[in-house]
Amino acid sequence: MSRPTSAPATVREHLLTTHADLLDAVLACADAVADSWDGATTSDRTAVVDPFKRTLDRAGVLNRLAAALAGAVDTLDEELPAQPVAAPPYVAITSVGPVLRATLDSERLVVTIHAFAVERDPTRYVRGPADPADALAVELRSR
Repeated sequence: MSRPTSAPATVREHLLTTHADLLDAVLACADAVADSWDGATTSDRTAVVDPFKRTLDRAGVLNRLAAALAGAVDTLDEELPAQPVAAPPYVAITSVGPVLRATLDSERLVVTIHAFAVERDPTRYVRGPADPADALAVELRSR
């Protein structure tokens, strides 16, 4: 099924308006993790991913991410074969932030909240955008 090129923008707008508090909570959790580092950056991936996942879980954000993914799929008039859960393949916490994935009929919806950024030479992790609109990326990828 071919989608209009505006489909990612529709999902993005839905997330920014309907789930603004959730996006703010994700970024607040990222702030807490970055504040725990010894300085503005860290070269240790384990100082990012595991603490971020624990912080999101304690804040009650992980399950809300799965619900936001279900709502994003609804905006595309699609259905998921099962209710998404706050675990892979639906929700993955990566070194850049939460990645929400839904396999649709002919495409894959991928939503990334860029809470962190990876800089190279030397490799280090930094806190990403503070504004949800700057942190949020929505893609439809072919399967």
